[in-house]
Amino acid sequence: MTFKEDQKSPLGLYSIGIAALFLLGFFLLVLFGAQNYRNAVAAQHANNDSRVLLSYVSTCIKGSDQTGCVRIREEDGNTVLVIADEESGYASRLYLSHGNLVEDYAEIRAALDPENAQIIGQTSVFTVEELTEGLLAVTTDAGRSLIRLRSQGGVL
Repeated sequence: MTFKEDQKSPLGLYSIGIAALFLLGFFLLVLFGAQNYRNAVAAQHANNDSRVLLSYVSTCIKGSDQTGCVRIREEDGNTVLVIADEESGYASRLYLSHGNLVEDYAEIRAALDPENAQIIGQTSVFTVEELTEGLLAVTTDAGRSLIRLRSQGGVL
């Protein structure tokens, strides 16, 4: 076999073609895999963002769960969740204002001050109701969460 006969062999072209095909497949696999991963992470973040308000309210209530400290009142047509600190006479008050769930910290009986309240997140719905003694139902755009108070006496 001479050198000229080796140059006419198509085996080298087939090898290069197969290697190129595998390389193209690998790049497409990486491209589609990265896109699917990005979509999965975006969906996870959207899910977490939608539940953050319910988690925040639940944490606030459970963090101050003492007898008589959780109160629900209606003010200016809004449901106001009052989480009181009986020793100081101040309270965290969570309520809906201009499409946002807001929280302010002031004296328990002070008027609501949405202009100086901290925005927790966007929602068009915020209701808190006591279903039975010690069982609260909190509803936002993300859904409904049931919260059991550990302290005695339920909600005032």
